[in-house]
Amino acid sequence: MRTTLSRRSLIAAGASLLAAPALAQSGYPNRQIRIIVAFAPGGATDILGRIVADHLSKAWNTQVIVDNKTGAGGNLGSDLVAKAPPDGYTLLLGTVGSAVTNQFLYKNMPFDSATAFTNVALVGEVANVLAVHPSVPAKTVQEYVALAKSKPGQINYGSPAIGGTGHLAMEYLQSLTGMKVEHIVYRGSSLVLQDLLAGNIPSTMDNLPAYIPHINTGKLRALGVSSAKRWFAMPDVPTIAEQGVPGYDAAPWWYVSGPAGLPPDITKKLSDEIVKGVSSPEVDKRIKDAGCAP
Repeated sequence: MRTTLSRRSLIAAGASLLAAPALAQSGYPNRQIRIIVAFAPGGATDILGRIVADHLSKAWNTQVIVDNKTGAGGNLGSDLVAKAPPDGYTLLLGTVGSAVTNQFLYKNMPFDSATAFTNVALVGEVANVLAVHPSVPAKTVQEYVALAKSKPGQINYGSPAIGGTGHLAMEYLQSLTGMKVEHIVYRGSSLVLQDLLAGNIPSTMDNLPAYIPHINTGKLRALGVSSAKRWFAMPDVPTIAEQGVPGYDAAPWWYVSGPAGLPPDITKKLSDEIVKGVSSPEVDKRIKDAGCAP
C-alpha cells in the first residue's frame, strides 16, 4: 500500500527544493488554518490530524482547527481541499486512499490525486489489526481463515469505509488465503468498535489505535497485525505474515497536503514545522501513545 510518498525524507527534500530565497508571503499564517480530516472523529486519521493541528497552533500562535468531512471513502473531504484556494489555510490530513487507491476504486473521481494536491509532509503510519469479539472461537489468523472457509460468506467484518485501509487490507487477505467474508460498512471506526464490543459483528480489520485499550482488557481479541513486522504498540500480537500468509504487508500511512499550486514558501514553512513537530519528543510521544509511528 505504499508508494514513494511514504518516505518523509523525500517529501521534505522536495519541499526544500521549492524554497524561495525570501518568503514572498512572510505574513503566513495570519488567520485560522483548517485541516480537513475526511473521516469521522475518534479514528486514527482524526487523532493524527488533531496532533498536527495542536502542534501548529502552539508553534505559530494561530488557531488551527480540525474539520471532519466524511463520505465516499475520504473523497468528499479531499475534494474540498483540492478545490480550495492554494493559500495554506485549507489543508488535508491525507490517507492512502486520497493519495493512491481511490483512483482505482471510484469511477467518477472528483479530482486527480496525481495533480490536485501539493504534498507537504508525511506524518505517520500505523498497523491495521484483525480483531474479533471473544465469542469467536478463532484465536489465530489461521483459525479465522479456516472458520471463514467452513462458512463461506457467513462470517462478516466491519470497517469504516468502502475502499478504506481496513477494507482493502481484508480484501488483500482474502485474495491470498481464498477465504470469503462479508463486509459491513460503517461511518467511522467508533461505530465499528461499538458494534464489535457489543458482539453485533464478529470481527473487524481496522486501524489499530482505537482497539488497543479493549484488546488489553480482554474485551476484544487481536489475531494479527497487518504490518510487515510486529507493531511496537502491541509487540505480543503476531503479524498476519508470520501466521501463514508470507509477504502480507498492509500498513497505512498519513500525510499533510494542500491544494495544487500552494506557493513554495508556504509549502516549505508548513513542511519544516510539521517535520520539526513529529521529530520532537513531545509530539513523537503523543503519536506513539496513540499507537502510531511517526
